[in-house]
Amino acid sequence: MKINTTNHPIKSWVVLIVILGTLGGSQKIKASYNFQVEQQEVFNQYKGKIIDSNTKKELVFATIAIENSNISTVTNSEGDFSLKVPKNMEEVTVFISFLGYKTKTINLSDLKDTTLKIALETAVTALSEVNIVVPNNAELVVRETLRNKGANYFEFPTLMTAFYRETIKKRKKNVSLSEAVVNIHKTSYSSKQTDAVELYKARKSTDYSKLDTLTLKLQGGPFNTLFIDLMKYPEYVFTEETIPLYTYTFERSARINEQLIYVINFVQKEKTPNQLYKGQLFIDAKHKILTSAIYELNITDRENAARMFVKRKPAKANVYPTAVAYRVDYREKDNKWYYGYSNVMLEFKINWDDKWFNSVYSMTCEMAVTDWEKNIGKNLKGREKLRKNIILSDEAVGFSDPDFWGEYNIIEPEKSIESAIKKIQKQIKKNKIGGTVAALKP
Repeated sequence: MKINTTNHPIKSWVVLIVILGTLGGSQKIKASYNFQVEQQEVFNQYKGKIIDSNTKKELVFATIAIENSNISTVTNSEGDFSLKVPKNMEEVTVFISFLGYKTKTINLSDLKDTTLKIALETAVTALSEVNIVVPNNAELVVRETLRNKGANYFEFPTLMTAFYRETIKKRKKNVSLSEAVVNIHKTSYSSKQTDAVELYKARKSTDYSKLDTLTLKLQGGPFNTLFIDLMKYPEYVFTEETIPLYTYTFERSARINEQLIYVINFVQKEKTPNQLYKGQLFIDAKHKILTSAIYELNITDRENAARMFVKRKPAKANVYPTAVAYRVDYREKDNKWYYGYSNVMLEFKINWDDKWFNSVYSMTCEMAVTDWEKNIGKNLKGREKLRKNIILSDEAVGFSDPDFWGEYNIIEPEKSIESAIKKIQKQIKKNKIGGTVAALKP
């Protein structure tokens, strides 16, 4: 959807549409519980934690990848990761990378200690200390980067396996979790054809007792994270019409795998009447390649922002977003780049007409590509494609057994989420009727 700033306020795309509705007090939650027989395990699982070598703080969204393969995963919000690798790949090297840090290589066998902490060293240098000529115009660097997508990113269609998760928190407590393994039929970066997604497996857990009298649902599912791929879908943030509406400045440089990276700030110009974005672009200085982007919606009009993201709400509630943030990371293979990970966070308040206190919720969705191959003649039929307005929590009807995910790599859950998963699994097993359906009370 192109942005026309002359006719109407800026619109966001399909990401993070929140549906709010009253929930009857006696309503029961039904969850399907299907025992699944997984194939014989032919993989090993490795776990660890990625930290900063100086501060010892956990590094969130760090990438762990196997050398000479497409297998990878990312760390969670606590720096933990889990990596599943075929048993015939025991003698391989693992790359650990994170934006602004030196990439580290270790042997896969070193990961067998599940308490292992891997420390990365920072690799950030001030621009004034680097012997390079910095372009005078940061906006021209951004324009050149957008023009070069056909040359620097995958020019062939790919079939990607990805793990997707969406969570809802009430203040700091997790109240809902939905997860899925999906197949992404991704078209080339020079193609205008939209990517397609196929749902492979899904599961969910919701504690409605912590949701007040609300049912919160996230519309869009994996497409929320997929459309953040700025190099595939630049029109959602940068168009010929909107590029001049930002101010671009160089902040610093970083070296990643010995490549110099420009860090370019962009912010909406003053007196621009529409709600645009602000953030940072991490661009390879030599080849003008976007390696990562971190940005957020510049909320200048609370009511307009609410219309962008709230689809339905109770009559006695005023609902509006207080923060909408995005992140996308790209990975490199044979001198070509591709979408690897993205994250979306929406925080909003609910003010009730008949209550003294408001409710604060946050909704987060993230997706990580864990494997990929060239797509040779594999096309999805109409019914196999996920709808762009899918509500995953309606499709994922219950948690399955502990081996539900088989050999697929997933993002390690936070400890609080992990505890919630175990709790709901026990409830489902205890209450399952006839081995297939469980009725749970909130």
